Amino acid sequence: MGSKSATSPTVRAGWGMLGAWMMASAVAAPQATKPSGCLIEPEQVADVGSPVTGVIERLPVALGDTVDAGQPLAMLRADVERATAGVAALRSQVDAEVKAAQANVVLARQKVDRARQLLAQDFVSAQAVEQAVAEAEVASQKLKMAQNQQRIYGQEQAVAQAQLGLRTLRSPIRGVVVERYNNVGERVEDRPVVRVASIDPLRVSLMVPIAQYGQVSVGDTMSIRPELPGLDAVRATVQYVDKVVDAASNTFRVRLALPNPGHRLPGGLRCKADWGSRQAGIQPPVPATPNTSAVRPAISRPAPADSLRRDKPARPQTVRWNPGTSHVRSERLLLLRPSLKLSPARHQARQPAPATTSAPSGVAVLAQAPLAYSFTLSAMR
Repeated sequence: MGSKSATSPTVRAGWGMLGAWMMASAVAAPQATKPSGCLIEPEQVADVGSPVTGVIERLPVALGDTVDAGQPLAMLRADVERATAGVAALRSQVDAEVKAAQANVVLARQKVDRARQLLAQDFVSAQAVEQAVAEAEVASQKLKMAQNQQRIYGQEQAVAQAQLGLRTLRSPIRGVVVERYNNVGERVEDRPVVRVASIDPLRVSLMVPIAQYGQVSVGDTMSIRPELPGLDAVRATVQYVDKVVDAASNTFRVRLALPNPGHRLPGGLRCKADWGSRQAGIQPPVPATPNTSAVRPAISRPAPADSLRRDKPARPQTVRWNPGTSHVRSERLLLLRPSLKLSPARHQARQPAPATTSAPSGVAVLAQAPLAYSFTLSAMR
């Protein structure tokens, strides 16, 4: 059997796959060291526009200015909105209604106390006390109404301030102003006014052949050489490896982060990525998972209906099976409990080993003698 397994179709297929893999590796090796073309782009580009229609009143930034996140880029005319916000602020500060309602509550409670005293001296009827109590309750409700109205005025002020804030365009990111689409006095509707680009860090994009898939991972670093005279190669870190391959070009996308302190590199440069200088990054440690293979909880399965009879217990059977023979057919076997035992054939096990030679190893026994597998099957009737 050992000689047959050496030329079996499975073994031949395995050697064929190994040879194909070695040839593919030999072909892909020189390609991996060849520099790949890439493009250096801004990390983020934002076209800042206005959510409302208006006329530009001020443009405090110019091309090339460095702006921070939240810095004003343009202001629209907001005379009406500014006046509305002032009125709302003044209204929210007026508390005369609240104070008047508080005074009415105090007066109504005093009237209730005097009415109860007079009722105790039989000078007034119980109806007069009930009327005083009702007036005190009405005064208390009016006080709550005035307080709620004061809160509403505060919310109206917030709305007016938000509408006024829409008239100011602010930068969403930290970067450089690279374009101004409008000037002072022009009407703004649905087009952007200013473009801001974040160039620290820069983003390096390259398309890699599918033959190199799996050779680069997140965290790796490689040398990037910009196509600009006087600039040396710089190191960039892989941030993203595409999980979807472009079927048309048979390539996948890789993105790297390139630090750019002082904005010494402009965006939009072509570059070359040197695969020979790639260095594997430090991967985060994988938390150890508990080994559950050593101790497995017992799985309880419902027993067949026939096995619940006490008058017919299970009868274990032993079946011998040799490779190449047909499978054991038994329609009455319901539950299998395999007990695997590897042993030489019965007729070879009875032959004594020569005394002059040492006992063959386990591998030699498996290769020289046919094997018989013994399974203990429990038959449930």
